[in-house]
Amino acid sequence: MTDKKPDYLKRSSDEILIKAELWFAPLLVTLPIIVSIFLIRDWFYRGLALGNSTYDGELFLALIILIGNIIFDILFIKTLMTQIRR
Repeated sequence: MTDKKPDYLKRSSDEILIKAELWFAPLLVTLPIIVSIFLIRDWFYRGLALGNSTYDGELFLALIILIGNIIFDILFIKTLMTQIRR
């Protein structure tokens, strides 16, 4: 009788977590960008084109999401690449 373990039990927990991060990385990177682009488009059509200043908050929120996401994504992708190379 051989004591064979499945492949997922042979891997370390770090490898499993990195693989899970790789699957969620496109979602973590693209979803905030899509939301911020939607908010900027909504501000442009309803706020700027119609001259309604109540939509300026949407622009502010979209810029916070976009800038924060870009800063986070650069660090996230850089860290993820160093983990993959190990």
